[in-house]
Amino acid sequence: MLTIHFSRHDILRTRIAPTADPVWELVLSLHLLRGRGGDPLLAHWRQGVARELRRDVASERLRLLLALSPPRGYFPDFLTPYDSVEGFEAGLAAVRSTPAARLHQDLTVLAGANALPSSAAALARGEPEVLRHLTDSMAHYRSVALEPFWGRIRAAVEADRTRRARVLLDGGMEGLLTSLHPTVRWESDRLEIHDYPTSRELRLNDRGLLLVPSFFCARTPVALLDPALPPVLVYPVDRLGGLAPTAGAGSIGPVGEEAGREALAALIGRTRAAVLEASDDGCTTGEMSRRLAISAAAASQHTAVLRKAGLLVSQRDRNRVLHTLTPLGRAMLDA
Repeated sequence: MLTIHFSRHDILRTRIAPTADPVWELVLSLHLLRGRGGDPLLAHWRQGVARELRRDVASERLRLLLALSPPRGYFPDFLTPYDSVEGFEAGLAAVRSTPAARLHQDLTVLAGANALPSSAAALARGEPEVLRHLTDSMAHYRSVALEPFWGRIRAAVEADRTRRARVLLDGGMEGLLTSLHPTVRWESDRLEIHDYPTSRELRLNDRGLLLVPSFFCARTPVALLDPALPPVLVYPVDRLGGLAPTAGAGSIGPVGEEAGREALAALIGRTRAAVLEASDDGCTTGEMSRRLAISAAAASQHTAVLRKAGLLVSQRDRNRVLHTLTPLGRAMLDA
């Protein structure tokens, strides 16, 4: 069991990551790619990605990355730096700048239960060339395994954030924390995660806790091993249909964008689907009217319906009204 101790300040400083964390998703997807789980929502993804990596002449350069991410048990804390909350490039930069002492410590723990390639010794010394090699491997793997599916991954995470916001409003912080997973319990001033692979305690010491919703997190929430690092708890989200293809799909990629837009149009109507798509990067009523060749009154009517459904947010700026997607609207557009 993992026990996380909270102070009053920790409760106030606990928050949810703003979007899907690309580095955590990368590392956790490696575990699922090589594990024995039979999740049908990921079976097509696993088979397709494995096929692409076998085909790729550069797959040999993934050897070190794969060794650092065994399908079960411990993986190094330095692979998932706190900086990745700012995006993928920020996460890779943090990995490249990992102090040699941290590398040596993490790799010593990993080597206790896993055979590592010879390049791991140079990595443990913090040699810049090996660190660059590792982050290049991470970028390459991401392009194959995550980028074609990122819309679905992000949509599932944003839908979860919307759900947690409602839970927080209805049940407070205790309701939010206990909603993260069926194995989670709140007891007075501590969070207990039952069925955790190891038994340990984490004291937040007024630092708060960053909750990271994750598409590829499986079975139980995950925390970093080193209690001195910024506290993070990664928890699984509902995969919203997963990464399975539609009938007849033959590639490893997700459902085609055109097919997705057709399905959305059948659900809410072609014009409203077009209004939703136009709002992806923000769009005023006048811009929408011109872009879709509809009257301003019709644009206002459609945005009002979508706004009431929770798919759009409309903000007035002097004599203009700007329409943008809510997380639910983006999830629907990206599904």
